[in-house]
Amino acid sequence: MERIRKPFQGVINIVRFNWHFYALSFSIVLLLLFITRYTPAASLFYILLVCIAIVVTTFISLLVSFFIYDLSNLYTLDWLDRSGIQPANNIININAGFDETSALLQLKYPAANMQVFDFYDERKHTEVSIKRARAAYPPYKNTIYIDTSTLPLADSSIDTAFLLLAAHEIRNDRERIAFFEELKRVIVISGRIIVTEHLRDMANFLAYTMGAFHFHSKPTWLKTFTASGFVISKEIKVTPFITTFILEKNGTTA
Repeated sequence: MERIRKPFQGVINIVRFNWHFYALSFSIVLLLLFITRYTPAASLFYILLVCIAIVVTTFISLLVSFFIYDLSNLYTLDWLDRSGIQPANNIININAGFDETSALLQLKYPAANMQVFDFYDERKHTEVSIKRARAAYPPYKNTIYIDTSTLPLADSSIDTAFLLLAAHEIRNDRERIAFFEELKRVIVISGRIIVTEHLRDMANFLAYTMGAFHFHSKPTWLKTFTASGFVISKEIKVTPFITTFILEKNGTTA
């Protein structure tokens, strides 16, 4: 597939959209180093240890992000070939305010009829990083803005729905279950939902420390899928840090 992402685009965007976090970390390190000038020798080791911990964990998170978003095949979408999904006639791609995948999906499935939806709500999704991303990247052509409670689609009208690094932004459990119930309504009986996410697991804790709490755990996702009437037909590890769930309607076969 044609490569349309620029080198280092992933890690550069992370720094660009979250620069306040890195500025804060840098400021804390500088402040602690300044304090060492007036710190008793007995405490100096512990202050330097904190500085090293901040620098090392920040560097590791950026290194892992570079691996995921720039070096891995996450955005080549080659891993979709393992999903068993055939190029569908009608597909939807749903994002949460920052769309890096619609153009890639259109290249992968050029014959498909694709619609793009954005459920970003500035009243609910207050993360400054998303606001910066939206300001830097225009929406994909003909993107339709929606509420998570309603998809403007007929029953059983979609073959495949993609939620790539987006669904975790629905923080409320009830809202997330209702959203997946709406997806079930619009998907054909043999349709598939592709949910790609970081998980709140050990790998992501090691990579992002407290940042991993922004992700949902696997049990949370399983509860969402079960409550909304889906089963997992396949689970794909795109990298050790990214998991894709291929969902089908409960009680149906491929």
